[in-house]
Amino acid sequence: MRHALALACLILGAAAHSQEFQLGVHYSELPVPVETSAPEGAVEVVEVFSYACIHCYNFEPLVRAWEERQPEDVAFRRVPAVFNPVWELLGQTYYTAQALDVLDTVHMPIFEAIHVHRMDIRDTELLGRIFGRYADTPEEEFSRVFGSFGVVSSTRQARAQGQAYRISGVPTLVVAGKYRIEVDKAGSLERMLEVVDFLVEKERGAAAAAD
Repeated sequence: MRHALALACLILGAAAHSQEFQLGVHYSELPVPVETSAPEGAVEVVEVFSYACIHCYNFEPLVRAWEERQPEDVAFRRVPAVFNPVWELLGQTYYTAQALDVLDTVHMPIFEAIHVHRMDIRDTELLGRIFGRYADTPEEEFSRVFGSFGVVSSTRQARAQGQAYRISGVPTLVVAGKYRIEVDKAGSLERMLEVVDFLVEKERGAAAAAD
């Protein structure tokens, strides 16, 4: 009898967990799915963020810790939000770091320059100095790449992606090009990642059922 009760508790617990996050309550479904860039068999998770956003700055350590423990079938990437001309400059800064292959080196220093040292985010010269200080990038090289066709095009694509995801604030997470998670629905920054894990598992289950 005791074993039967324990088994019943486990079953009920699993059922409760499966219903813990509900569509329309904790996350939203995009009316039109967005094509992903994840490899076949992987679930894409996108963080839409901005260096100007204090919540994104606070979220960064949580996201990094989450990313480090993901298996190979989870493809994580960031997309800068482009809501206005100033955020467009910051989007170009992100893609400049990516193009120069120094993103891991300058990503947090950019956040800290803005939110700790109160740097004027409209000053691209100051942004360039971060690259010089932390990645030894010459000022001329930063300026060249910052204004390059590739970086400008990537920033425009980021704006289009944000519109396709129907982003209204950041940070926002998008899973499999289908589901959007926002902090006001999830309840907290930590909870956002729990919803992501739930949806990744949901996508894995759907893929397994289709095979």
